[in-house]
Amino acid sequence: MASQYQIRADYDARTIVVYQAYSPAIADAALRAGRFVAPFSFHRMTWIKPSFLWLMHRSNWARKPGQERILAVRVTREGWEEALSRAVLTTADPAAVARAAVHVQWDPERSSRGAALNHYSIQVGISRHLIRTFTDDWIVSLTDLTPQVHKAAALIRTGHAAKAQRLFPAERAYPLSPAMEGILTPGG
Repeated sequence: MASQYQIRADYDARTIVVYQAYSPAIADAALRAGRFVAPFSFHRMTWIKPSFLWLMHRSNWARKPGQERILAVRVTREGWEEALSRAVLTTADPAAVARAAVHVQWDPERSSRGAALNHYSIQVGISRHLIRTFTDDWIVSLTDLTPQVHKAAALIRTGHAAKAQRLFPAERAYPLSPAMEGILTPGG
């Protein structure tokens, strides 16, 4: 995949970590149950992001209303790759996007201070038609990263960005087949 559109993630041989930001009510219920349960909505698209820093930008380091809790959602690589195989770029034909079970969009990756970088980060939208498969079959574990996020944000605010980086998950290029790269890359 062109380095500008490379998926970077924390993964191992069996799983990949994606990040989501939630309200305390949704996060607490999910962490107690070990999976997503009400008040999580099974009737709308949920967006998962393998980029920790992109989600930190989006949630303002867990300070945006409704996004005060950051969860690391470990999913099977089999599920992740199934989602990607069913994906349609949000820039595709509107009718194809409307029918798609999974949406993919690319947004500028972010630095720890929120600056846009010159490469892109993938966001994957799981539609309500596939959400139960995501929550019931693909998720391996949920981890609350909120305390780690708050500590990293405080270090960045006080000029200790290097110390904060030690708290970030290790992300590296995620391998995809050439066929999958063609589907997921804008203009591919």
